[in-house]
Amino acid sequence: MATLPNPLPRLTADPGGRALGLELPPGRLIDAGGTSHALDAVGEIDGPWHEPLLWHAEEPAVPGGWAALSSARNSGLLPVLLDVGGPQNGPEDWELSPDEMSYPGDHDAEEVLAEFWEDYAADEPDPDADHPGKEKVVEVFGEQPAFGETIAPYGPLWPGLAVAAPLDADPDARAAEIADSLARNGSWLKQPRLALVPARRSSDIPAAIGWSGPLNHENDVARLCAVLRSWEDRFGIRVVALTYDQLVLSVAAPPTTVSEAEAVAAEHFAFCPDNITQGHHDTLREYAEHEVLGERVWSFWWD
Repeated sequence: MATLPNPLPRLTADPGGRALGLELPPGRLIDAGGTSHALDAVGEIDGPWHEPLLWHAEEPAVPGGWAALSSARNSGLLPVLLDVGGPQNGPEDWELSPDEMSYPGDHDAEEVLAEFWEDYAADEPDPDADHPGKEKVVEVFGEQPAFGETIAPYGPLWPGLAVAAPLDADPDARAAEIADSLARNGSWLKQPRLALVPARRSSDIPAAIGWSGPLNHENDVARLCAVLRSWEDRFGIRVVALTYDQLVLSVAAPPTTVSEAEAVAAEHFAFCPDNITQGHHDTLREYAEHEVLGERVWSFWWD
């Protein structure tokens, strides 16, 4: 795999990015050591220098800002929203570890999903067996569905990939639309900032910055990025936002039938079991109906 050129160091002498055809607002470079470098008017940096992983704006994201950075793609930089609010602060405190990630293209999406599906299906506890805390769980949340009900209409064997869906929007236009909605007041993002990441495709952004959000599920986020690449091809997704432990995707080709949505929901369960086991919907069927069918946004959170 050829190394992708990183144009971000050029911003140290050109903070506005004019040599890259950009008009950037004041921003910061974040490097692999978690150091945040403010770029001043003459392009100097403060502190020791390491290869930067990303640039992000100092000021809050606003509607229209995503589209204004569209020309950055010509320089190999892709946009994403980063949430710098909350207890984990911004990416300088996220323990980014790009050197610990493999390359997304080295993994097969279906093999990754099948492995996760079969691991989690096999490891689910017997719902009728006693376990520590069960009585309290039932008291607070009520009786939980049996695992067979949770993953129905599927069983413990991997059901296979969902079929591709037709685009109902241009993927980049849909991404800009969703980014604008997240930048407005009232979004679940606390303090969104526009960012630019050197990456081959939007699906690779988490691996490119060494994001560790799914650490309790998968140490090598490039394996999950292989799945994102497959979704990019089949459903027109783009990585629109990252928080410390949450991933938000825009979807330009959402499933339009119940059976299609359930097939995609099975992939979501393998990709991020917490979406169902710790989410608002107790079963895969409910999740498919409310979070996948016709939805233009897919969101994932790992405990």
